[in-house]
Amino acid sequence: MTTCQVLLVACFSTALMVFSIRKAAAVTFSDAPLFQDVASYTTTITANNDLADIYYPNPSNLKTSNYSFPVALLLQGANIDKSNYSNYANLVARYGFVVVVPNHLRTSPQTGRIGLLPELSQINAVLSQMKVDSQNPTTPVSGIVDTQKLGLLGHSAGGYAGLAAIANACLPFFCEDSFNRPQELKAGAFFGSFLRNLSTQEFVPINNSGIPVALLHGTLDSINTIETANLTYEQIQEPPKLFVTIDGANHYGITNINDPSKSGYEKNTPTIPQDVATETIARWSGLFLRASILGDKSAFDYVYFTGDMKDANVSVTKQIKPIPEAPLTLGVMAISTWSVLSRLKKWLSIKTSSEVTTDS
Repeated sequence: MTTCQVLLVACFSTALMVFSIRKAAAVTFSDAPLFQDVASYTTTITANNDLADIYYPNPSNLKTSNYSFPVALLLQGANIDKSNYSNYANLVARYGFVVVVPNHLRTSPQTGRIGLLPELSQINAVLSQMKVDSQNPTTPVSGIVDTQKLGLLGHSAGGYAGLAAIANACLPFFCEDSFNRPQELKAGAFFGSFLRNLSTQEFVPINNSGIPVALLHGTLDSINTIETANLTYEQIQEPPKLFVTIDGANHYGITNINDPSKSGYEKNTPTIPQDVATETIARWSGLFLRASILGDKSAFDYVYFTGDMKDANVSVTKQIKPIPEAPLTLGVMAISTWSVLSRLKKWLSIKTSSEVTTDS
């Protein structure tokens, strides 16, 4: 047997072993939210006077147990009011996060019109506000916020701003003067977004310094196409990174209703129910943040290994660091083989299901 054949056999053996372990874990792991109840309140961000809705887990023992929830800042799409993200924010909060959804009103540098449009300065403004609120005994989130851990969420233009922040890039139209990425920023998950310099139209290298990044995208998004998202994904310089496509969702799968701004820019009607799309995007966002910020191993296994087999509505591309203690070549081959086996298993499952339906 040649060296190549030996390596191939070892690769498949390793992949099958990992497959068996991950499959066993998938049987016991629930992808459902950790908390059933969520509360919310509205506050003003002192630094910029933005009104913000804040969602947080609200178990019966909230004030008597030692909870410490990371902050997840949701940056809105252009001219989409914060209220339109209430379903998504509520669901992400149930995975163990304090989700902050501001309305940022400013003059658009492109059109000169006043409207809702995110910018990078919001990140430090919200982080500072949460540090104050967490120490203020009169606020609902007093004593339950981990302000040393920040995750970014974003939709469309909000995802653009979030990606620029992770890249530590002060780009035209979304940043004035300068921006310094806060050390508290640990991960980001963005829906319907891309990142390129709007002045030059060149895609921007995302020097993420190892900060995990997830791009989520609807297959029917006609505003920011999947091809554009793919080009952005390729610009993420360091793993771990994740690209999740949601079958049948359009640009507004993350909002409570389709096209809440009534812009008419989205030409495609979604073929997946709005509540299913929103739940799917929130589940993958919440588990990705848990895996990335909290080191939740079960969540990590779900988003990188087993989730796409369980969820018929998504397809996943990912790049993660090689398995520790494994040679680089073997680790990469094992991950590649795992991906092939996962897709084969999913295909066989779909094929079997269709055959059963046909026979009946």
